[in-house]
Order: sequence, then C-alpha cells, then structure tokens
Amino acid sequence: MKELILSVLAGMIIGVVFKFMKLPLPAPPVLAGVLGIFGVYIGGVLVDWFVKSFMN
Repeated sequence: MKELILSVLAGMIIGVVFKFMKLPLPAPPVLAGVLGIFGVYIGGVLVDWFVKSFMN
C-alpha cells in the first residue's frame, strides 16, 4: 500500500512541476494510457499463470 501512495504522490508532483513549467504532461491520453498500463499488467499476470500452470 505504501508503494501505491508513493507512486501516486510522485506522479502528482511531476504533473505539478510540468504544469508550472508550461510543458506538456509526460503521459499518453488518459483512457489510452490507463488501458495500456492495464494491458501490460494483465499480460504479465497471464504469462505468470501460464508458466505456473503448464510449465511445471
């Protein structure tokens, strides 16, 4: 839980700094970015499950 809070806090700080410097945010569009991250996570989980289920 601590890691989640720290990562959200770090992201918020970076967002504030970029806005103050009038730079574009270093992130993809909101929905596409969230879905991309979700896809990467699910892909990793599926590979772990596959390896544990069928390779042992």
